[in-house]
Amino acid sequence: MRPPSILLLAAGILGLAGPACAGGVEEPAGYRMDEYRAPVPDTLQGATVVSTSDAEALWREKKAVFFDVMPQAPKPANLPAGTIWKEKVRKDIPGSVWLANVGYGAISAETAEYFRQSLAANTGSDKSRTILFYCMTDCWMSWNAAKRALEWGYDSVVWYPLGSDGWESANLPLEENTPYVVND
Repeated sequence: MRPPSILLLAAGILGLAGPACAGGVEEPAGYRMDEYRAPVPDTLQGATVVSTSDAEALWREKKAVFFDVMPQAPKPANLPAGTIWKEKVRKDIPGSVWLANVGYGAISAETAEYFRQSLAANTGSDKSRTILFYCMTDCWMSWNAAKRALEWGYDSVVWYPLGSDGWESANLPLEENTPYVVND
């Protein structure tokens, strides 16, 4: 009987082991369009994928603009009169720019324009500037946003898939933030 490692090697060479991907999650050809809180791939073609320690180094050395793309829950339209609405507090990596709602698979023209203007404003319109996208662990929003930035010509895109959850688990600081507003 052959050792298991020899069988695995042979299966890999013959293509019988299936596609190489993160825990069984392959990169889709397009954007993730639903079920945004689900396991994500280990890769994003064209981007650099970083660990918490890598993200921390970029943050401490101020070598990247950090973009949090966590969605913001909208205020319900039909609240009864007198109902008090309190926005949910978002804590993210200090110094991050929170671009709420830009990580969906399909975004409106208005959201795309907000995203483009926000990227330009925070990078000085320098598409070679390093930009890092994150959300939460197992959240496709940051993957989608990073992919979109790559398609728009940004060439130093970093994706931090563990996001604010990974950051907090490493006992790194978080701070309350509000969504970025584009100044006309």
